[in-house]
Amino acid sequence: MARIVLDAMGSDRHPEPEIAAAHKAAAHFGDEITLVGPEERLASRITNPSVHLMHAGDVFEMAEHISADELRRSQNSMAAGIQMVKDGKADAFVTMGNTAGALATGLYKLGRIGGVKRPALTALFPVKGGRCVLLDIGANAECRPEYLVQFARMGAVYAEIILGVANPRIGLLSNGEEAGKGTTLVKETYPLLKASGLNFIGNVEGKELFGGLADVVVTDGFTGNVLLKSSEAVAKLLIDTLREELYASARTKIGGLLARPAFNRIRKLLDPADIGAVPLLGLGGLVFVGHGRSDERAVFNAVRMARQAVEGNLLVRLQSALAMEPESQVEVVG
Repeated sequence: MARIVLDAMGSDRHPEPEIAAAHKAAAHFGDEITLVGPEERLASRITNPSVHLMHAGDVFEMAEHISADELRRSQNSMAAGIQMVKDGKADAFVTMGNTAGALATGLYKLGRIGGVKRPALTALFPVKGGRCVLLDIGANAECRPEYLVQFARMGAVYAEIILGVANPRIGLLSNGEEAGKGTTLVKETYPLLKASGLNFIGNVEGKELFGGLADVVVTDGFTGNVLLKSSEAVAKLLIDTLREELYASARTKIGGLLARPAFNRIRKLLDPADIGAVPLLGLGGLVFVGHGRSDERAVFNAVRMARQAVEGNLLVRLQSALAMEPESQVEVVG
């Protein structure tokens, strides 16, 4: 049984989606779910004995920037939830709140896995045949080659646990398949990945990425974030355009009705709510971050992803995979 702590004040419409999802997850999985937030707003609305409450009076707002001194003194729901993971009272923390805040708080309270230089925000990216692990998607705008090698090691472990892929194929995102193509970062990373012992298949362009030729694709956080957001926007444009065209007349409506099951499958694959949240791999504890616009379904799926990581022993397996990396000191923000 997984012990999940859920930030009740993370989503744009907090705490309604979080409360509903906590009750649904506790009933569905039989886990202990702890909601973290103001007691006066939550206590009277908790009706399942498997849903617990941890009081935290402050809220880390989505657009908020917090100083190192404020981070140390903060009593917000994010800090309180991550503290529970640090104290061994929870196995994983889930928030729909500020990603930068989750990263900073996670670094301050949990530190990093030994050997990890930078944690990476990790997505399950829709591709032909299913999904691939894409990292980094925003935690590190600027990277060094050794960071990308560590991303590949962590991404391989995550793919094994979440996707069930043995010896996952690792690709390096570039503008050409040849080893000499790409930015200085890509060119310097290529030989390191080739010598890493991982199942490195070389550079991958967009067509290989979307074609599902790699199980894990690594890149810097700036490129990964642009790729992710652009892909989400293109997917929405295509779905919306097809819907308008298919339902534009009585004749095309018939085709639209016949194609509805296929559209529903495509929508499910492209919908971020179907995943719910993604992990910050490399922290010294399990921290998952979702979209601020998440609804009950998205928060429930975020809890599902966190418990899958707990059951797959993700943290221990990441520690093992990185055991040969040079040990890094715990990073204290500030």
